[in-house]
Amino acid sequence: MQADLRNVSEIKRLFDEAENTFGKVDILVNTAGTMLKKPAAEVEEDEYDQMFNIHTKTAFFLMSEAAKRVQDGGRIVNISTTLTSVTTGLYSVYAGAKAASEQFVKMIAKEIGSRGITVNSIAPGPLNTSFFYPVENDHPIDYLKHMSVHNRLGEISDVLPAIKFLTSPEAGWVTAQNIRVNGGMF
Repeated sequence: MQADLRNVSEIKRLFDEAENTFGKVDILVNTAGTMLKKPAAEVEEDEYDQMFNIHTKTAFFLMSEAAKRVQDGGRIVNISTTLTSVTTGLYSVYAGAKAASEQFVKMIAKEIGSRGITVNSIAPGPLNTSFFYPVENDHPIDYLKHMSVHNRLGEISDVLPAIKFLTSPEAGWVTAQNIRVNGGMF
């Protein structure tokens, strides 16, 4: 199933299709995102709007729709970024938009927690993915590798165990949390 998640009606359609196909929705993992690395003084309005549209608006309305549709005892996981907890330049709009989604996690967890639904956020550090490389070059990549206690970038396989745990029945007492999975970088 595909949808333009920047459009709320598309988010609703995606949930409709999931319910029609599977009968119910138990888990939402929001991985939607795009990157912008640029000095704040150079960010254009359309770039700002794009960052907040995908990382803030999309995250909010995905979690809002999930709050209505995820079955009791279900799980919601939003992917954020470790950049929300560090002081660095060039990522102000990206990190700022992701920070808002971390706050939504806390508030929505409180609103639907009585139904046994957990809502959490995972904040990975830099990952060795096609998402990361278009905005980076060798110097910052080497620096970030050395920031990790393992002297490498993370892999998706490093993040998956955290997602697996947070979406499991055993994670019922873990909610409204932002878990950093970053190899000890920050």
